[in-house]
Amino acid sequence: MAFRADEAAEVGLERVKRYLIPRSLTADERQHAERALADIVSACGPVVGGYPSWHPLVAKSLKASDQVTIPSERCGYRGLDHTVYFAHGFVTCPYGDGEEVMRSANDIVGPKDIYVTAEAIDAPFYSSGTTPILVKCEWMADLEEGFTIPKSLAVPLMLEKEVPAWRWSEVGETWENMRSYLLGSPHGARSSLFVTQDTALAMKKIYEAMVNSGMYGPIYR
Repeated sequence: MAFRADEAAEVGLERVKRYLIPRSLTADERQHAERALADIVSACGPVVGGYPSWHPLVAKSLKASDQVTIPSERCGYRGLDHTVYFAHGFVTCPYGDGEEVMRSANDIVGPKDIYVTAEAIDAPFYSSGTTPILVKCEWMADLEEGFTIPKSLAVPLMLEKEVPAWRWSEVGETWENMRSYLLGSPHGARSSLFVTQDTALAMKKIYEAMVNSGMYGPIYR
């Protein structure tokens, strides 16, 4: 079945609404929460299930060989709880003041001209007693339509993540085996909510050239 970005985004948004906006809210509180969620989507893009392993929100994994696709302690965050993901940011709702989340997120240093920021937001998300925190990836370059990452950024970010693996890899993984790590979730055969078909094709060609060079070892099939 062909990947339909609009349908995937809509399904994801409905899932997040059910998760973040409790039925116990009053009509005014629900309206407030829905407006806040709409603002986040406008700023951070569609709901996603996981990031490409090279995305600045997860790329700084504490263990270089890790292929991390969701924010966690493995890539430097502390105190995350009840978390949902958007293409260029995520909302986490820890109990308490959320200071641990904000400190850890603000300590993450992104690549050139890309910054990770964190702030508490005024929205009645998840449950009373939680403090919703919005962690965002701030791109100092224009994204493409639908919040997709341009080829000029996606390719070098992928290379920055994947090239060092030649030091410890014993086998080369095929594009098909690595696609979910390199395109993010949800994705299709040739695109995702993070990259267009044109960008994904460029990434595939470059990745396959690296694997076929033998730099990672024999190809694992």
